[in-house]
Amino acid sequence: MKTFDYTITDELGIHARPAGELVKEAKKYTSALTITSGDRNVGATKLMSIMSLGVKKGMTITVTAEGDDEEAAAAGMKAFLEANL
Repeated sequence: MKTFDYTITDELGIHARPAGELVKEAKKYTSALTITSGDRNVGATKLMSIMSLGVKKGMTITVTAEGDDEEAAAAGMKAFLEANL
């Protein structure tokens, strides 16, 4: 299992467009990817679940990858977040 934290820098937080792109990125991997904000965990391939977290600028999320390609999945998700959120 690979885990990392990321603090959102986008002025609007995780909103519809980047959330949709995040789901596309997550679906590239076979590993189970989850996003944790506060005490809530959601699957990174579930758009409405991600949106329901209500993540705003300055909030920190935790991304967890578990599976056969967890190293690549964690690296890919981290690169996506750094480039887009």
